[in-house]
Amino acid sequence: MVVVTAHDDEREIIRVLDAGADDYVVKPFGTGQIEARIRAVLRRSGQQDGKGSAPLECGGLRLDPAAHEAALDGVRLDLSRREFDLLHYLAQHAGQVVTRRDLLTHVWQMPYGGADKTVDVHISWLRRKLGETAQRPRYLHTVRGVGVKLSPPG
Repeated sequence: MVVVTAHDDEREIIRVLDAGADDYVVKPFGTGQIEARIRAVLRRSGQQDGKGSAPLECGGLRLDPAAHEAALDGVRLDLSRREFDLLHYLAQHAGQVVTRRDLLTHVWQMPYGGADKTVDVHISWLRRKLGETAQRPRYLHTVRGVGVKLSPPG
């Protein structure tokens, strides 16, 4: 967690860091600095790259983060880096609804919002590669007004 505040009292900084914050940033600061600090926290927590992670399975979908490979029913999927990262994040949260904000934060490292349509476009590309559509989902299910959920067909 990165704490962003206008308070620069040393005792407060120590209290917040001891309470579990990973970083403490005092105004003024640029958004680029905050984004870099968040990326650093994600790297340290192992959430940014999947290296060393065990393979994930959801129905006939299998992701191997260490090899950066995905397969559906034994057939390798040709995914871009971003598509793989998106699918990997969803697979890590299989069965749970993931918001666009979560995806922008964890996959795109854009914690302050922005391109919700980017998420929609990438979900659409993933659906195509998984052999499904929004109207006939197999793995990627839209939960209106909330987000998207990866779950096995059935």
